[in-house]
Amino acid sequence: MKLRQMKKNQSGKIVKVTAEKEVGRRIRDMGLVPGATVTIGNRAPLRDPVAIKISGCVISLRNSEADFIEVEVENE
Repeated sequence: MKLRQMKKNQSGKIVKVTAEKEVGRRIRDMGLVPGATVTIGNRAPLRDPVAIKISGCVISLRNSEADFIEVEVENE
């Protein structure tokens, strides 16, 4: 499942990051790497961007960036 498709408070483990070049580097620099556990927080009124909890931090990610991240959902 893509990160963008996850629901609020749903958790999952990152399986794959398909972004390349600058976008891929930016995503990985934020700690969004395979094996990391993420939890979906709040979304903006138009559902973009989304707040993601990872390693005790909350980061904001655009849906266009979230489409590059594949996760395995833990609590469906």
